[in-house]
Order: sequence, then structure tokens, then C-alpha cells
Amino acid sequence: MEWPPTYDKTYSPSADSEYWDRRAETMSPDERQAAVLAKLGHQVRYTFENSEFYREFWREAGVDPANIDSLEDFRQLPILTKDDLRREQEAHPPYGRYLCVPEERILRIHGTSGTTGKPTIFGISDDDWDRIAEAHARILWSAGLRPDDSVIVAAVFSAYIGSWGALVGAERLGAKCFPFGAGAPQQTERAVDWIGMLQPTALYGTPSYALYLASTARQMGVDPRRDFNFRLMFFSGEPGASIPSTRKEIEEAFGCYVVDQGSMAEMTPWMTNSGCRHMSRGMHLWDDIVYAELLDPETRAPGLSGGEAVPVYTHLERTSQPMIRYWSGDLARWDTSTCECGRTYTTLPDGLSGRVDDMIIVRGQSIFPSKIEDVLRGMPEFGGEFRLVIDREPGRMDSLTVQAEVARDAAGVDQVEERFAEELRRAVGVGQWS
Repeated sequence: MEWPPTYDKTYSPSADSEYWDRRAETMSPDERQAAVLAKLGHQVRYTFENSEFYREFWREAGVDPANIDSLEDFRQLPILTKDDLRREQEAHPPYGRYLCVPEERILRIHGTSGTTGKPTIFGISDDDWDRIAEAHARILWSAGLRPDDSVIVAAVFSAYIGSWGALVGAERLGAKCFPFGAGAPQQTERAVDWIGMLQPTALYGTPSYALYLASTARQMGVDPRRDFNFRLMFFSGEPGASIPSTRKEIEEAFGCYVVDQGSMAEMTPWMTNSGCRHMSRGMHLWDDIVYAELLDPETRAPGLSGGEAVPVYTHLERTSQPMIRYWSGDLARWDTSTCECGRTYTTLPDGLSGRVDDMIIVRGQSIFPSKIEDVLRGMPEFGGEFRLVIDREPGRMDSLTVQAEVARDAAGVDQVEERFAEELRRAVGVGQWS
């Protein structure tokens, strides 16, 4: 097996093919496990030889990574967290000692937003960028994107790699690309004008931006379903596309179908979890590109099919700054049922349901904001925005208050308040409302 792989940049399947790479995407479980294990062995040996950080990290855990002969051997390696990366880059700026190529090999520099702490920096080599483009093209093909499509990338072009990944993948696939970006309200008004002129068939962004785009269009007298030409929208950066009511609202607003893509800057390709055009919701785990273990969120033992688990990711093709057993913090339910598309990957039937660190515990009950959003967006009286307020005063029991907008045409605010409160109590046990 060639490792790291190189790809023919001129390759493209016929437009009527279901698969970008039929053999890789339809392997039997045993074949794929053997292919994954071979890549894991190469990746761990390469990383051990080229990264002082990983050598030290693994030795401190008392693990010898020299021979990875089974997935059980691989699971002896310690789990890597975002805090580990931050501490390493603070001690060894700017990239940390897990940069495995000479600095002059770096082509692109990206990073996390830093909204929950100091940003994490990622150096990406030229050959890794080629592999990212290939992986994104392959996965976007499964979403239904084709060379005769035109894509508007309606997301901020910044250190966050999501928009860049969408752009390079769609370009590699051969689609026409309009890197529009996103920003202030005036920018969205211009987006409405551009979309009306160019009639793109696909959009990449976030679910919340798609809803904002639809609202802005209507305020300008434009019907996004009638006057636009979208047939596909694919999203990352937020969990909304896996929330049934949010997904339905987008699909009805634009008359298109929606594909959810998992998003994690550290694990680019950001579509390590990705829906396909046959899925009404949910995602595939493309674990021959990025290997995903699904672990119990508390014990970190392998999770059971059908139960909630946290994906733990390992790059199988990244050579510049690979992540090995990286704890995502996401929560998902998984199974091994075969999708209608014929791909044989493990599936996340509900997509990513939330994050461990987003979970709110009130009076012993676990509550996810995504569940509250699903309830609210499924109600016609909802006005589009909501806020959660947690009260943790000493000597009193914790309380959670949900504050939500009411649609302008909703009749009787008191009646709407009572209906919202009842639906939320039934779904998530929320007792206060305003």
C-alpha cells in the first residue's frame, strides 16, 4: 500500500456514477478494517519518528507504539485533547512539536477561532492540501455535487478552514465556485442580488446563515424557493442541519435538499462525518480517510451500537500535523446499517446530537440546546431566535429559563407562551419560560 497516498489530479468519475471511488466506498467491513489498520500502522510509525511531542506523550503514558498489529493495540495510545494541543503550542510556539514536516514545507496556515480559549494553529503542507482537496471532492460527490453545478460559498474566509475546504473540494470536483463569503446585513443583501443573477445550484455555509439568507430575501421581496435555483445545500460549523425541524425549515424555504457535514478544524478534512444525497438526515463516518472510534463519554470504552458515544478521530493521510486519537467532544448515536447509496461506512443516523461541553445539567437532568432548538423550530409560532438563561444561586435549586421570540403573526402571546412551555416541558423538562 502506498502511504501517504498521492492522487491523480486529473481524475473524475462519469457524472452518472454514484461513487467517486467505488472500491474504497463499498468495501466489506473486514476489507476496510484491514485497510484502516495498515494506514494506522504507517501513521503511528511516521508520527513517532517525526514528532518529539508524540514520542514524549506516548512514553509518558507507558505505551510503545512501535508495532500496531490490531485495533486493540492502537487503543492503548492515550487520547489527545484540545488542552494538550494548547499547552504544547504555548510551550513550543507557534506550531508545537507535533509539526512533522520542516516549516518551509508549510503551504497554508489555519487555526481554530479561539472562542473558548487561545487559538490553536495548524500548518498544512502542499501535499496534504492536495489530499484534503481529493477527500473533499470525494465526499461532496456523495452529497450529489457534480461538475456541472455552481457553488456559492457563503461563509467567512478566515483562519477557520471550513469555507476553504468547501472551496478546494468543489474546485477539485470540477464545479464552478463563487467564494462570496458572509458578513454584515448589507453583505447578505448583496448575496440575494448575486444569487438572483448567477442562479447557483448549491450553497455552502451554516444552517443559521441559510435561514438568515431566506429571511433577508423575503424582506427584499424575493421568494427564495421561487426565485433562486438551489437544489443542494451542505453545511458545517453548527449542528442545525441534523436537527429535523431546522433542516425541514431550510429545505422548505429554498426547495432544495440539505446535507450535513461534520465540522472540526483540527481534523480537516472537515467532512470526516458527512451525509450523502440519499440520507434524509444523518452522516457516514469516512473512516478510511479519518479513522473514528466511538467511545463511551464517561468510561471511554468502546461504545455500543445504538447508544450515545463520542467520536475520537485519527488522521490516516495527514503528514504535516496529524491528530492521533483526538477527543472530539461531540455526541452521536451510531449503527452499522447500510445506506441506500450502497456505501458501507458506519453511520450516525441522527448526525451529531450535541457536544459534551454544551450539555447543561439542571437538577440532575441533561439538556442539550440542540434539542430545545428542534422543539422551537417545529412550532409555527416561533420567531427564529432563543436564549437560555441558567440560574445557579447558592442555597437554591438550579433553574433554566428559555427566552424565545414569537412570530409577528402569532395570535395571543399568552397562549403561545403556554404552548411553548408545555412542549418544552414534555420534550426536555424545562419548567420556566419567558
